[in-house]
Amino acid sequence: MRDFLEFEKPLKDLEERIEKLLKSHSGKKSVPRLVRILQTRLAKQEQEIYGSLTPWQHTQIARHPQRPSTPHYLEHLCQDFVELHGDRTFGDDKAIVGGFATFRDRSICVIGHQKGHSLKDRIARNFGMPHPEGYRKALRLMRLAEKFKRPIVTFINTPGAYPGVGAEERGQAQAIATNLFVMSRLTVPIVSIITGEGGSGGALALGVADRIVMLEHSIYSVISPEGCAAILWADPSKTPDAAAALKMTGAELQKLGIADEVIPEPTGGAHRDISGTCQAVADSLHTHLNELTNIPTDTLMEDRSNKFRRMTAMADS
Repeated sequence: MRDFLEFEKPLKDLEERIEKLLKSHSGKKSVPRLVRILQTRLAKQEQEIYGSLTPWQHTQIARHPQRPSTPHYLEHLCQDFVELHGDRTFGDDKAIVGGFATFRDRSICVIGHQKGHSLKDRIARNFGMPHPEGYRKALRLMRLAEKFKRPIVTFINTPGAYPGVGAEERGQAQAIATNLFVMSRLTVPIVSIITGEGGSGGALALGVADRIVMLEHSIYSVISPEGCAAILWADPSKTPDAAAALKMTGAELQKLGIADEVIPEPTGGAHRDISGTCQAVADSLHTHLNELTNIPTDTLMEDRSNKFRRMTAMADS
């Protein structure tokens, strides 16, 4: 069953009317004229709504509960995935999934956030908010990838790192900082794909990459719109304004030179066609890996450093 967002309610009403009419005419050869009229109206309304989305509406789609997650991409993109667990220090954080797999005859290391889908699964995975052991697990896998000369692919979809007392006691900030430092110096190609919500340092800890790819309705930001509205205005009603001010959509970040590519999504979002979305991601990933693997290691590392130096220069200006 499809979940509708608040701004999609007009589409929900039309789809329900069409469904009822089709059920009442099941078995008949001809489609009622009213159904065809409503279908035309539905297509037009979809074009109007999705053709002029606000940054806040992009955010809502990026957080859609049915949006494809890391396991979906692993299933559609990879073969022979072998998941590795634990950070060899504290435990296994289920908010981070990682291991090695084959992608189009190429052995790669895959690491990604996992929010979960059912309520039980979301709780088990802490709603995609990793603890420090999750980032240390990711770091362990990255170092293994470098040792065996395997490209690294990360799928980013998290509200941010978990801010709880236990996480802070176990070194959350240090775990993120270590990942940033090590990823900046890894000698293998890194491609980061932001599939949904890229929140703060929790996302950046998997995002120091040679290529940053975003899905059309994904977001990437130093803070959530809600958090920004609370800090700047102390007013939750300002959340849409904060979303616009943050410039966190794929189109805006590509203009700023932060995102290297924005992958178009099906009308309504990636959850409307998971297979098609995964195919588009696979084609993009294949192209970027082919380009990066032909770059000498010294040049690759220098280009990565320059990429992020340019970002900081933009932030200062």
